[in-house]
Amino acid sequence: MKVAVYSREGAVLAPQDLTQLCDALKLAGIDAVVYAQLPLENFKSQKTFLHESELDASFDAVISLGGDGTLLDTVCLVRDKQIPVLGINYGRLGFLASLRKEDLQEAVDALKNNTYVLDKRSLVHLDASVPLFGRDPFALNEFTIHKREFSPMIKIHTYLNGEFLNTFWSDGLIVSTPTGSTGYSLSCNGPVVFPESNSFVLTPIAPHNLNIRPIVVPNHHVLSFQVEGRTEDFICTLDARKEIVDKSVQLSIKKEDFTFNLIRLNENIFLKTLREKLTWGFDTRNR
Repeated sequence: MKVAVYSREGAVLAPQDLTQLCDALKLAGIDAVVYAQLPLENFKSQKTFLHESELDASFDAVISLGGDGTLLDTVCLVRDKQIPVLGINYGRLGFLASLRKEDLQEAVDALKNNTYVLDKRSLVHLDASVPLFGRDPFALNEFTIHKREFSPMIKIHTYLNGEFLNTFWSDGLIVSTPTGSTGYSLSCNGPVVFPESNSFVLTPIAPHNLNIRPIVVPNHHVLSFQVEGRTEDFICTLDARKEIVDKSVQLSIKKEDFTFNLIRLNENIFLKTLREKLTWGFDTRNR
């Protein structure tokens, strides 16, 4: 069995954490290939990789060490190769990278014995009238349209399968997957959607009209947008990646053809994660 180990360059990852993981993988008979930009002073003979092109069908999994942002980086590493990703949380909240570092041995055992659950998560795909985001016009969490920092609010004319849906007078608009519904969309009062829901969530950012609310639409539809504003361009993002886009550019969003395979250790981790991360059912008055 062979796995890739990834963490962000410059991430707050103690050398002993990487040592602990590599030792556990070695004892389990799992061949580890570590991201070359990590500090590897103690791993002179360690196999490494640098580019996504080096991750081929011989890899059984990718282990992401960090928070949700680090795990989102792996979306562009695995692309459409269907390599499962296991997130171990060395960051803060950890909705996607939900395993604690204390669960590292349990995670390694699950990989070795193939006793994990594979959670297939849908992605959004961006089509545009000009090339955007290079070879990676997709995202696991969300696509957003946002005004520039110095710009007044913008008008986002939105269409569903070519039929006019609404014009959002706002700072921007989020189109999130079910996975992204617990991210930026949630902070803008969007609903939490279960991962297996076949839907997009449209959530306006600081809307001018108070009767505008988030809306959930089936993800087999195509959403298209025209942006109008006093400035000539706006910000377009896919997860943490962004581009400055001229307002004449035509944009559309659809469901990506491939999925992102997230490794979980049990069936009910989404409900458990909601309770723990959002402190549902906790009464701090009794503490």
